[in-house]
Amino acid sequence: MARLQYLEMPTGDLAASRAFYTAAFAWTFTGYGPDYAATTTGDTDVGLDAGADRVTRPLPVIEVDDLASVQAAVERAGGTITVPVFAFPGGRRFHFRDPDGHELAVMQAD
Repeated sequence: MARLQYLEMPTGDLAASRAFYTAAFAWTFTGYGPDYAATTTGDTDVGLDAGADRVTRPLPVIEVDDLASVQAAVERAGGTITVPVFAFPGGRRFHFRDPDGHELAVMQAD
């Protein structure tokens, strides 16, 4: 399985972004610390990241069953790992750039 599971978006004002998406689309967010909130519907969810040192543009996140084999496949196919595998609440992930320079992430749930 490999599916677009998540879209992480940067925000300069987490409270304002949460309020906007709640009002516009009736999305409900769960807070994960002072700089992060996410929808948790189980479909394609959205994360809002106010951490200045993390996301700088929207980041598509692809969910897979075997993180290590997909990382190897990404590298063989010409992708460049930009963030090594790290753990987060709910799983592990890495980031990469495709040959066109787009940054994406790949995650495996716990």
